[in-house]
Amino acid sequence: MKNLQSIMIDTDAYKVSMFLQYPPNTTYVSSYMEARKNPYKQLTWYGLQHIIRELAQPITVEQVEFANKYWTNQNEPFNYDGWMIIATELNGNLPIQIQSAPEGAVMDHGNVLMQVINTDPRFFWLTTWVETALMRAWYPTTVASLSADIKADIYEKLTATAELPDEEILFKLHDFGSRGASSKETAGIGGSAHLLNFMGTDTGVAAFHAMEYYNADFGISASIPAAEHSTITSWGRENEVKAFENMIDKFGGGMFAVVSDSYDIWNAVTNLWGKELKERIVNMDGMLVVRPDSGDPTTVPVDVIVLLDKAFGHTVNNKGYKVLNNVRCLQGDGIDQGTIDIITDRLIALGYSISNIAFGMGGALLQQPNRDTMAFAIKASAAQIDGKWTDVFKDPVTDTGKRSKKGRLALIVRDGKYTTIREDQLVGNMNYPGVNKLRVVLENGKIMYEEVWADVVARART
Repeated sequence: MKNLQSIMIDTDAYKVSMFLQYPPNTTYVSSYMEARKNPYKQLTWYGLQHIIRELAQPITVEQVEFANKYWTNQNEPFNYDGWMIIATELNGNLPIQIQSAPEGAVMDHGNVLMQVINTDPRFFWLTTWVETALMRAWYPTTVASLSADIKADIYEKLTATAELPDEEILFKLHDFGSRGASSKETAGIGGSAHLLNFMGTDTGVAAFHAMEYYNADFGISASIPAAEHSTITSWGRENEVKAFENMIDKFGGGMFAVVSDSYDIWNAVTNLWGKELKERIVNMDGMLVVRPDSGDPTTVPVDVIVLLDKAFGHTVNNKGYKVLNNVRCLQGDGIDQGTIDIITDRLIALGYSISNIAFGMGGALLQQPNRDTMAFAIKASAAQIDGKWTDVFKDPVTDTGKRSKKGRLALIVRDGKYTTIREDQLVGNMNYPGVNKLRVVLENGKIMYEEVWADVVARART
């Protein structure tokens, strides 16, 4: 059945009947994507490229026959003749053109991110058919924007309290979200979005997605050896210290993390790490990262750092903040943007540098965001009817926030910021000297431009 999957199936059921719904003599329809709101500081556009690869796959006659049976059995009037023309006369290539803003671009919400139009007047209905697939770019963009927002928050406090914030920031938020994601594909897409801002991840498929779709190389992400509860508790409660000692034996030459709340986090920190194993930790070449994993996430890691300080001491950096000797803390339970703010504020209030802690974020990073988080929408904005272009838009009296844009659109940089204007404003207007930043990425089944990971990251981290 896999070879029968296609864009003909990957749409909303109501789209199937839409070829019968447009005004007579409609020949072209143009649609655009935008985020209508943004709870974050800015938006980071990312994640269209793997969708474009899918849309570039040719449609086959066999797929058309299957789609016809599929939709007619769901009481939908499938456009058999139209799709068969695509499969035969057009060699299976979708007669559409898709433009995209540069991936990794950082901008305000409300800008055009992507624009699609049919290239053959017989297929005016195809523009909105592919909307369902294109809309899924909301997900990587939302994850990238959330990750960037958290990075900005941490970086501000890291800069105030750490000597080398630029070296530390890339590993301050670790992606723990793979097991909480709805699928392997979700984990790869969202995990790679996080890597636009940070390098730390335990989502194995995150870097692979970037390698597969953005020509990324090895080395764009990293992790460290870390214990989980099964590897600690398998030693038995009476041998917890031996489990810890084994971690030192195996990984003490570098940085390693040990979950330490299997039984009693306070005993583990104060007595096991802080007394019985202290000399070994002080004398090893690496760095111990203690990981509490239960209790109130806004207080437990702070209390752990205070206890580690009592056991191992600290130095005071040139910013006047305390940095623990030999040890660090990693909090990965109950972490979201709000708890990170609370924890970091509490540490600073106690005189501790943010160098002492890193965070692991799971479902709140990869699974909690949804399309409404940034109010993503794709709307038709222009149509050619009876040979004449007309604006297409909605303006609901009950919700002005859902008012859509009019006309074919362009994206320019004005006063250092991305700005959306009508495409016809570009012609002969000296107020807009910049070129249209929307570039054609797919046209008639051919990929016209492919992003490279290094370029995407460079834009996102600018």
